[in-house]
Amino acid sequence: MLHTDIDNKVVMVTGAGGSIGSELCRQILNFGASKLILFEQSELALYTIDKELNEHKGIVYPVLGSVTDQIRLERVCQKFSVDTIYHAAAYKHVPMVEFNSTEGVMNNVFGTLNCAQAAINSNVKTFVLISTDKAVRPTNTMGATKRSAELILQALANHQNSTRFSMVRFGNVLDSSGSVIPLFRKQIQQGGPVTVTDKNIVRYFMTIPEAVELVIQAGAMAYGGEVFVLDMGEPVKIFDLAVKMIHLTGLSVKNTKNPDGDIEILITGLRPGEKLFEELLIGDNIDKTEHPMIMKAQEDRLSWQELNKVLEQMQTALDNCDQSKLRELLVKIVPGFKPQCGIEDILYRD
Repeated sequence: MLHTDIDNKVVMVTGAGGSIGSELCRQILNFGASKLILFEQSELALYTIDKELNEHKGIVYPVLGSVTDQIRLERVCQKFSVDTIYHAAAYKHVPMVEFNSTEGVMNNVFGTLNCAQAAINSNVKTFVLISTDKAVRPTNTMGATKRSAELILQALANHQNSTRFSMVRFGNVLDSSGSVIPLFRKQIQQGGPVTVTDKNIVRYFMTIPEAVELVIQAGAMAYGGEVFVLDMGEPVKIFDLAVKMIHLTGLSVKNTKNPDGDIEILITGLRPGEKLFEELLIGDNIDKTEHPMIMKAQEDRLSWQELNKVLEQMQTALDNCDQSKLRELLVKIVPGFKPQCGIEDILYRD
């Protein structure tokens, strides 16, 4: 069942050069795809993953492109007769999206919409969105855009019959770009301090290969419109993780109890939109699946007619660079969105 959407199929990965996207590419090749389309906006990231997969020449096709360009997406899907899309392309760093909210909406919301419509217009059979726990009761723009992306696919799943849409939601992956682990490693090598935003902040973690394997498995279970949630185990206290990493390098924590220690841990304060803890479910309505680490969430959704009206207003707000209206519409489209900060967009602030 794991190979259903891949074996002898033409598969496209958007965001193919990212942490999740590149691991998806590796596993897709191992599961016997007939062709793999690497769709990536960053030339360097595309070059890097294409070079790594060099032994698969004739199967792997590197394509430069942005998910904001629906025409190019359709041309690629139709040229290669794509069967399956794993949509991993997104802006994911909470502060960066907060400081560039219009681009976050353009890429994460309308980029997903473009990919989905390109899939429908090109008769792509299967479409799996890589989502995030930050989409649940979001406190930041990034989370609100990812929940909006989920709502788009849920609405389109009921609006047409040509493409089977599903979403897989999970937390942080170890050693991804922007993860605290490579940051802590670098800070320890430089002699500190190690920076933690809050002593009580907790996060879920999973290895990248494990998360990707579960994404592929969950996508293969879908009938259409499901939000799958991965069991991430117990949450980890980031402060304790920093202490453990310092100790694992043979050093000690410098604090008031140990003033002669090696590395200080500095509490910097929560960043705009950052939560103390993340959640994976919007409500309590959840079903088990045949896989013990994959659950299926039952959550409220909007009809395509309702959603499309708001998306049209959102596009107008983007065209006008109207961040106030954009914030208002994100709150409207995602009822659980409770912004933790004001509008931080660099083009908005005085």
